[in-house]
Amino acid sequence: MTDFDGKFSEYTAIRPVISKGICLAIAIGNVLCACFSTIIYYLLYLQFVPIAVGVIAVVAGALIVHYFINKKSTKPRREPNRTARLRTLVDPNDKYQLPLIEKEVLSHDTRRFRFGLPSKQHILGLPVGQHIHLIATIDNELVIRPYTPISSDEDVGYVDLVVKVYFKDVHPKFPAGGKMTQYLEQMELGDKISFRGPSGRLQYLGNGTFSIKKLRKDPPKHVTAKFVNMIAGGTGITPMLQLVREVLKRNEKDKTQLALLFANQSEKDILLRDELDELAKKHPDQFKVWYTVDKSTEGWNYSVGFINDEMIGAHLLPANDDTIVLLCGPPPMINFACNPALDKLGYHPDTRFAY
Repeated sequence: MTDFDGKFSEYTAIRPVISKGICLAIAIGNVLCACFSTIIYYLLYLQFVPIAVGVIAVVAGALIVHYFINKKSTKPRREPNRTARLRTLVDPNDKYQLPLIEKEVLSHDTRRFRFGLPSKQHILGLPVGQHIHLIATIDNELVIRPYTPISSDEDVGYVDLVVKVYFKDVHPKFPAGGKMTQYLEQMELGDKISFRGPSGRLQYLGNGTFSIKKLRKDPPKHVTAKFVNMIAGGTGITPMLQLVREVLKRNEKDKTQLALLFANQSEKDILLRDELDELAKKHPDQFKVWYTVDKSTEGWNYSVGFINDEMIGAHLLPANDDTIVLLCGPPPMINFACNPALDKLGYHPDTRFAY
């Protein structure tokens, strides 16, 4: 055993005695302080000067010990971070049962479903660019579908999904309709459904920087762009709106330029158009939106027909090293319309990302 070990052992042995002594001194000091002036007066009056001096010394010592012991506790306490909020999606592999608390009819086949989070202090906890999966057993079959909420982590206590319901016997190619969308349509308030996430290969980090995985298991790669083109079809608008909101929310800090080309079957099918138009009007130097529909009506001032190189060239930002293209929509639209047009205009495949 070293000399240090011996001294440490000695200190350990007498530490309880020291602690008790300090506590006793503090206690005596507190009592004496309470009636200090009276005690000193009578001691001096009775000419017990040495005792009076001793009392003063004890009180002074107790006050000094009390000061140093409580010095740390008198430092201002750090207030808890009041902006920190509880995340719902803690583990991307777990399922979270959330209740339907509100349903709004937006059009003949489009609904806004609002689901409640565990408390009014909870946020969903979904990074921009990511999505969730809804999971349900429908007709004895496990059905899993991806959705991007239109609400954000600025919203507390709920999450909103805008969903186009594919009813049966409406689309000739899909006579049975959409399993998950019809399931959502039939849900009653209070019914629960499983959420899982966050999921996705893209995440927006701010100021034009994206974290992108080419494949799901690949390590993420950071890509920075000054110009972001977005091409969406139908419900593919939801991840685009999520990004647009995030960039424009930071208007003074995030100078990323955004351009959106949005394709739909008809004007009445354009989801969230009012908000898109309002954002474009409010931020004309940073965000532009253009529409195209398969069938137009009188007074339609935008494009008609499938997306092509002329539309992209006229309404999106030009191809260069600082430009990326984000795509979300039906695979045939992306594979047979968008990608050939982008190739023709010189947008490199490495600068494209399809949700």
